[in-house]
Amino acid sequence: MQRFIFRKKKEITFLSGALIILAFISKFAFQNVELFNWALIIASIIGVAPIAIQAYQALRVKVVSIDVLVTIAVAGAFLIRNFEESAIVTFLFLFGAYLEQRTLNQTRSAIKELTELAPESALKQMENGEFEEVDVDDVDEGDILLVKTGAKVPVDGTVITGEGHINEASITGESVPVSKKKDSQVFAGTILENGTIQIVADRVGEDTTFGKIIELVEEAQDSKSKTERFIDRFSKYYTPAVLIFAFVVWLISRDVELAITILVLGCPGALVIGVPVSNVAGIGNGARNGVLLKGSEVIQSFSKVDTVVFDKTGTLTIGNPEVADTEIYGDNMDEVFSYLASVERESDHPLAKAIVNHIGEINLYPVEKTDVVKGGGIVANVNNHRIAVGNVKLMEAENVLLNEKARADIARLEGKGNSLVLTAVDGELKVLMGIRDQIRPGVKEDLQKLKALGVKNLIVLSGDNQGTVDLVSSELGLTEAYGHMLPEDKSAHIAKLQEKGQVVAFVGDGVNDSPSLALADIGIAMGGGTDVAIETSDIVLMNSDFSRLPHALGLTKATASNMRQNIIIAVGVVIILLTFVFTKEWMNMTIGMLAHEGSILVVILNGMRLIRYKLR
Repeated sequence: MQRFIFRKKKEITFLSGALIILAFISKFAFQNVELFNWALIIASIIGVAPIAIQAYQALRVKVVSIDVLVTIAVAGAFLIRNFEESAIVTFLFLFGAYLEQRTLNQTRSAIKELTELAPESALKQMENGEFEEVDVDDVDEGDILLVKTGAKVPVDGTVITGEGHINEASITGESVPVSKKKDSQVFAGTILENGTIQIVADRVGEDTTFGKIIELVEEAQDSKSKTERFIDRFSKYYTPAVLIFAFVVWLISRDVELAITILVLGCPGALVIGVPVSNVAGIGNGARNGVLLKGSEVIQSFSKVDTVVFDKTGTLTIGNPEVADTEIYGDNMDEVFSYLASVERESDHPLAKAIVNHIGEINLYPVEKTDVVKGGGIVANVNNHRIAVGNVKLMEAENVLLNEKARADIARLEGKGNSLVLTAVDGELKVLMGIRDQIRPGVKEDLQKLKALGVKNLIVLSGDNQGTVDLVSSELGLTEAYGHMLPEDKSAHIAKLQEKGQVVAFVGDGVNDSPSLALADIGIAMGGGTDVAIETSDIVLMNSDFSRLPHALGLTKATASNMRQNIIIAVGVVIILLTFVFTKEWMNMTIGMLAHEGSILVVILNGMRLIRYKLR
């Protein structure tokens, strides 16, 4: 029976409304008082049924909910034969709940859109070599899949044959199609706009980048901030207090109608729903715009940030450096470059990739006993030679002699803003390379927007040399710049800033800077859809798009402000209504319920404004 009533709640609401309309027509058009009363009695009974069931379920778990207050109020009105108010109050309560659900569904539209983009089937290569359509859950890692024009990519994978252009808006927020060819990475949920490709499945199901994004947004929208937890605790005690207050008023005044009116007016519905709706709408806006906010606690913390610390490479700069200068200090350089390329091709560091690209096709050797020196470089054995590749600190640690010319070259290249990579073979310096990275387009304007949003300190911490860091800082107008920073130096500097009372956000790549991302009040990853970036930070800027950072800060400030507005609206309405019940003769249950439901809709609509938020 309970399930039937809940399933038909919408129909009950509109039936109740129709009976109320019938009642008033019968009274004013036909002066039929008996039909008027019976229509209101039936409307009261069917209307209170779902409310009373929810009240009973709440009382079973020892919770005095809003439904309990409304049920008692309606029962009281019914007992004093005020059928008009009992019917109208139940209808307004049910109709308000219906409108709340509809509008709340809109605030969750972002996650709904994401889940609708999730692929359901795939064309999988079977044992006979033919491709057959299967459920996406039947795809395993290593399977070969065919993706045709207009189809969704079913899993994360690597292109093995074919070419095409893919719309990656579901992952990156960018709708401009991205060219894909052999060895390109593709992501589940993206759409192949033209071409045909075959891919090998790398990650499937919930392990795909798209699956993790959906999981993160769902978790974020369901998480609760300190404010929400406080309101939950407050309403737990507030609602019984309203019940006791109404009972005390009845004891003193013996006015049943006044007591049940207080029950209706004191309902904290808008207060309970006001903060969550702002939270859900704000997170939904972020998801639409390539900003993953991991919960309402993140929103509160980031909105208060006054210091933003940046990693340099791949954050303020593009992260695709190129070799700009080369100084040679020995002979037989073909062999030296072979050793250097052999060592660097095993590294994913941007500087290593730049060196490999610069050297080009060359004879390679097996690399043995590789030792990665944190904040220094790499030491390895190649063709029975000890090869050291890294910065000046590594050369000093390896007791490599740096003569006057080498030191002069180092100073000159540092002065030009180069990152330095030195190569020594068996303790003797052979090559010095100066590598430069380009500053991201538009970063300077984005930093100005951060300042306009109230960020006082913009700091860069980099493992690069001080000369390079100073040049970047000067060009971008940063507050402070520090070079030669190891990962532990960065986290120590962040701790010092926090000791001074600053609220610190750290922006990095989510891999090398994980200690700083974890220590900062807010860790922000420039996530090109990588696992580490998504997992280790509080906020992810999809597609490594720096321009999303001002939007993220503006959005969190707007969301935090929206939450405060909703709390003020909710508390203000209750105070005004309770004041009016003792000072105004026209205040009654019906007006109180209308104002109560109206306040709930106001806070929901106020929260929904965040869905369309854009940084001005």
